[in-house]
Amino acid sequence: MKIYDAKDCAPLLERAFAEREKELSAVRSILDDVRTRGDRAVFDYERKFDATELTADNFRVSEEEIAAAYEAVPPELLESLKKAIRNIYEYHSRAGRRDNLVTKDGRTTGYVVRPVSSAGIYAPGGTAPLSSSVLMGVLPAKAAGVERIVLATPAKGGAVAPLTLVAAKECGVSEIYKMGGAQAIAALAYGTESVKKVDVIAGPGNIYVTLAKKEVYGEVGIDMLAGPSEIMIVADETAEPAYVAADMLSQAEHDVLARAIVVTTSRVLAEKVSAQVRQQLAELPRAEVARRSLEAGGGIIVVKTLEEACDLVNTVAPEHLELYTRDPQDLLPLVRNAGAVFLGGYTPEPVGDYFAGPDHILPTSGSAKFFQVLNEDVFTRKMSVISYTKEALFEDGADIVRLAQSEQLGAHANAVALRLKEKQ
Repeated sequence: MKIYDAKDCAPLLERAFAEREKELSAVRSILDDVRTRGDRAVFDYERKFDATELTADNFRVSEEEIAAAYEAVPPELLESLKKAIRNIYEYHSRAGRRDNLVTKDGRTTGYVVRPVSSAGIYAPGGTAPLSSSVLMGVLPAKAAGVERIVLATPAKGGAVAPLTLVAAKECGVSEIYKMGGAQAIAALAYGTESVKKVDVIAGPGNIYVTLAKKEVYGEVGIDMLAGPSEIMIVADETAEPAYVAADMLSQAEHDVLARAIVVTTSRVLAEKVSAQVRQQLAELPRAEVARRSLEAGGGIIVVKTLEEACDLVNTVAPEHLELYTRDPQDLLPLVRNAGAVFLGGYTPEPVGDYFAGPDHILPTSGSAKFFQVLNEDVFTRKMSVISYTKEALFEDGADIVRLAQSEQLGAHANAVALRLKEKQ
C-alpha cells in the first residue's frame, strides 16, 4: 500500500467519471435497437450477455419463482432482511410529503408535492448479486408514494438470485423483469410489449448502465450517474489500524475500479494500516479483485492537520466518508462534499450499506459536489400553486403589465390589463 505526502498525492485524487467512446457507441446502439424492436431486442441481448433464454412467458418473474426463492433463503437471513427493510423504510418515511402553501394579503403561493406514477429500479447482478440495492432503490420510492415500482435485474443463466427476489417481494414489488445492462434501461425508459415505460429510473450499475441512464435522461428522470464504489477515511492517531484497513478493503472488494483512500495525520498509523491491509488481503475470498483495486486506486495520504484532510475530502467528494478521529463530530461542519458520512470507529461503512436506514445509492466520481444520496425526493415532484384575489391582482397588476410590456409580450400584458379595467 503506497503512502503519499500531501504534496505528491494529486495522481491518487484525480479521478472522475469518464465517458468511453467504445462503450458509449455500444450503448446507443442497444438503446436504438430496444426502442425499435422492443421485447425481441431485450431477449437477444440477454442471450448474448447473460446466457439467458427469454420469451414473453418467462421474461417477468413468476409467483412460482418467488415462492421457490423463499424456500432457498435461510430463516435467519430472511429475518435480518426484514429488520433492514424496517429500518430503511422508517428512515425514508421521516421526511414525508409536505406541501408548502402560504397565504398573505390575498396571495397564495407555494407548492404541493406529488409522487411520480411509476419508477424503475435497477439492481445489479454481475460479479455479486446485490439484494441490498433492491431495498435501497425500492424503499425510498415506496416511501414517496409511488404506486407502480418495477424491478429490473439480470438473470445469469436464467435465474435471479433468490435473496434478490425475496427482497423485492418483501418490499412490495409486483413487477420483476429478468433483464440487465443498457437493454434494461432502454426497456424501462421507452417501454416494450411486456414492460410499460416508467417515469424515473434509479439504481447503480456498470459503465453500460450508467451511460444508458445518461442517454435516456429527458425521456425519463434519473437519480444520478454513479460509477465505481469509493471510500475515503480520515483518521488520526487514535484510530485502530486493523479497523481502518478492513474498511478500505470493504470497498476495494467491490470492483477492480473501486478506490479506497485513507487521509491521516499520523505516519505511524499509515504504516500500520498498510501492514494490516497486506495481512487481511490474504484472507479475503475476493482478494484478487481487492488487490487490483488498491493497486490502481488505493493509497494512504499523510497530512499535517485534520483541516487539511477535510480540504482533500471536499476536493475528492467521495461516495463514502468515514471520520475516524478522537472527535469526529467536530469535523462534520468542515465537510461540504460527500455522499454519506460515517462518524466514529464503530460505524464502519457496511452499517450504512445494509442496515442503518440511510440509502447506499450514492454519488461517485466527484459527483457528490452536485448530486445527492438517493432519497424520496427523487420520486416526487413539486408543483407550484398560485392564487390571487381580485384585490391582490388590482394591487400588483400595473407592475405585471409593465414587466410584460418590457419584454414586448403584448398578450401577456393584455391578459392582466383586461382584468384591471374592472376597477375603473
